Amino acid sequence: MADEIVPDDKDWTWVLERPCLECGFDATTVEPGAVADLIRENAAQWDVVLEASADELRTRRRPDRWSTLEYAAHVRDVNRLYLERLQMMLDLDDPLYPNWDQDVTAVTDRYGAQDPAVVRVELAASAEELAEAFDGLTDEQWSRPGRRSDGAAFTVDTFALYMVHDPIHHLRDVT
Repeated sequence: MADEIVPDDKDWTWVLERPCLECGFDATTVEPGAVADLIRENAAQWDVVLEASADELRTRRRPDRWSTLEYAAHVRDVNRLYLERLQMMLDLDDPLYPNWDQDVTAVTDRYGAQDPAVVRVELAASAEELAEAFDGLTDEQWSRPGRRSDGAAFTVDTFALYMVHDPIHHLRDVT
């Protein structure tokens, strides 16, 4: 149910080439080394959003959008997934990431029924862990490759810029 943030999943590169028409994120203005700070800033904003009541957080404002809690759980899981994928890129030569269906995960893990206080803590922790991983990269590691199961190929630097759009975009979805 998450709204589509790319016009075509096969052509993901637009995120790196032009501003997002919905959230305004412009990867062309961001250095990959700044992604860790953007992740931390975004997590701090989610922390404020997640201060609302559980009922407010669970309410879907539109039937075609997730609730704030569901988006927050998704962002937490995106942070975790990208940390795993980053580690694969650092440890393996041109790894192929396992497929991940965000909509199936949302249903299976019952995002909307999760405890908002737990999601809040987990989102902050996952963001910090991912940010620290990006902070710890050497110059050489930014060019290491990896691929999604649909064939989309990344280097750590394009992967970082692509990744950070997701939590920024979803924060806009809920504010």
